[in-house]
Amino acid sequence: MQIPLKWINELVNVESINLDDLIEKLTLGGFEVEEILELKIGNEKQLSLDISTTANRSDSLSIQGISAEIATLLNKSIKSSNYSSKNLNWKQELENSCVTISPEYNCSTFISIIIENIDDFTVPNWIKQKLTSAGIIPTDSLLDFQSYILLETGYPFAFYDFNKICSKLNSSNFELSFSKALNNQKFTASNGITYSLDNSNTILNANELPISIAGVIENEDFYFSKDTKSLLIEGSIFDAASIRQESRSLGLRTDRSARYEKSLKNTYLIESFYRLISLLRISNPKLTCKLHTYSKILETNKPSILLRYQTVNEILGPISSPQQKDSIYITPEMIEDYLNRLNFKYFYNESKLVWEVDIPDFRSDDITREIDLIEEIGRLHGFNNFLTSLPKIKTIGNEDLSYRTRKKITSCLTNIGLNELIHYSLVNEETFLENEIKLVNPLLSDCSNLRSSLLPSLIQTVQENLKQGNLFIEGFEYGHVFSGNMPTDFTEKEYVAGIFGGIKTKLTWSDSEKALTWFEAKGKIEKLFKQLNLITYWENSVPSENKILHPYRSAEIYLVNGVKLGVFGQIHPILLNQLIISPETYLFELDVELIQNQIQKNKLAIYKEYSSYPKIVKDLSFIINEETQFKNLESVLYCNGTQFLSEINLLDEYRGKSIPEKSKSLCLQLVFQANDKTLENKEIDSIINNLQSILINKFNAIIRT
Repeated sequence: MQIPLKWINELVNVESINLDDLIEKLTLGGFEVEEILELKIGNEKQLSLDISTTANRSDSLSIQGISAEIATLLNKSIKSSNYSSKNLNWKQELENSCVTISPEYNCSTFISIIIENIDDFTVPNWIKQKLTSAGIIPTDSLLDFQSYILLETGYPFAFYDFNKICSKLNSSNFELSFSKALNNQKFTASNGITYSLDNSNTILNANELPISIAGVIENEDFYFSKDTKSLLIEGSIFDAASIRQESRSLGLRTDRSARYEKSLKNTYLIESFYRLISLLRISNPKLTCKLHTYSKILETNKPSILLRYQTVNEILGPISSPQQKDSIYITPEMIEDYLNRLNFKYFYNESKLVWEVDIPDFRSDDITREIDLIEEIGRLHGFNNFLTSLPKIKTIGNEDLSYRTRKKITSCLTNIGLNELIHYSLVNEETFLENEIKLVNPLLSDCSNLRSSLLPSLIQTVQENLKQGNLFIEGFEYGHVFSGNMPTDFTEKEYVAGIFGGIKTKLTWSDSEKALTWFEAKGKIEKLFKQLNLITYWENSVPSENKILHPYRSAEIYLVNGVKLGVFGQIHPILLNQLIISPETYLFELDVELIQNQIQKNKLAIYKEYSSYPKIVKDLSFIINEETQFKNLESVLYCNGTQFLSEINLLDEYRGKSIPEKSKSLCLQLVFQANDKTLENKEIDSIINNLQSILINKFNAIIRT
């Protein structure tokens, strides 16, 4: 909003204020000055400030409103306009003729006045100069009066050609009323575009004749022109949410609807009407005006807000004072001064140090709680005038179970070479999953859904980095995922997910680089479970509709009690071709709550005595049917390997020309160790021979030498 300082000075004296001080006051008061503009208006140089206001301060979206705010911040009196005092009797007459309006159409106040004997649309030069200084190009028409009154008072008025309405109705007597549009009803607006309406749109009618989309735009047939001799002027206050929704549905946003979206109040609506008529009368001294319609919803008294002196001091803290070394606080007298400057009515209970504050209607949207009043006090006193101090911590808080669990998981994942990543919980519609929850009113198309999995964001991050020429990122992320139907039947759970692989490495300097195999990747996850002391089992039962994981190289992970912990697998071949990333990319997603519960159950650490006797390591190679699962082999070998078999490691899995069809070659590393003696090779050879016989008899294995 571009604010000319010369115009502001007509209402509040700012000539004696240094410009930098004024800008600092506005900024600390919540009105950021974006730019200082130097303009040449006629033969005079003028300064204007480009000020951005918060969305909940509709009272400050005008010259009068921002002037009142500046006067409050500077503790200066605001100059009253002549028309403000002249219209008192006129306002009283309007109030006496008011009728109650139905709340169905979200219009709290509606005023319409007929203006006749208009034959001169000449716009005074001083109005043109003020519009120019505010960044508006004058048109030398009635539109300039509309723009000026909107800029000065903040109220948007709609102008209709009264004679055109009467001609269409064949009568000068008509009633103005609201109605819902019919489905597929056509409406040609003053911008020349025809809109298709439905029953969510509100129409303003003259009898049965639609003359505007209420609060948005006028009908082209009744819009004023240079030949207009009489006007029907409408001033209304509409509900912000309904106008915002209607503008969005039509794809139409006008200056008028934009103001209503800021939640205007009717505090100075009648005064603004009087001001508009007085401006039109400058070039039309014979102008006559007549009230046509005045209706509004009966207002209800809003409860007072209790402001406690103790709470003010607790929130704002001590203030700086060069005269005193000790900390002092805002006094009750200072608080009352700030409330008076804000024009808030209050009752002060001196014994309890409590104020009962009545909030004026024009601030009722942004001041609803005690903390809002405290913010106003801090704003006027200046937040920079409060002392900054850190709280004195007497005791250090304990780490809760959730934090300890995350800390432990993070340590384990970083130990296997992963970095922590962070993404938004909101994702766009173009993800790899179809069951994500859509937001009703998203701010951005890229943030229109609640994610149902952490994996798509991880994959997209890897893809974006590869596009930029960066290395493959191996990382993990904690995050919440959502499932079900909004707004009642849905669940929110925390998961930890990761992505790794895709990088060719070598174990020794003489080896050639090779990518991570599925079994090596699975071994990393099993190492994670071992560090967390979790006992799990794996099943190849990932749903076929899963578009992220490979249908034949993925598995679901379960705890020993049968509860699903998460999933692990290689990336889907179709997906990797679309994204052009490495096929040796592995993903996992685990339920954090289940890990936390299991860690809590394993509170007591179980230690095993370390054997001081040497180990004997033997390799065992054999060919076996490819459908035989490793866990079945492992179970049989442990059962028959005597108490000396302490560890079984899968060293290699091979399929090739030398291996029969539908078979695979496995190489196992068997570790033998005793706690009370040194084992001899002949004992171990006997055990190995026995294990070979069992593999041959039970699994039809072919022993390789």
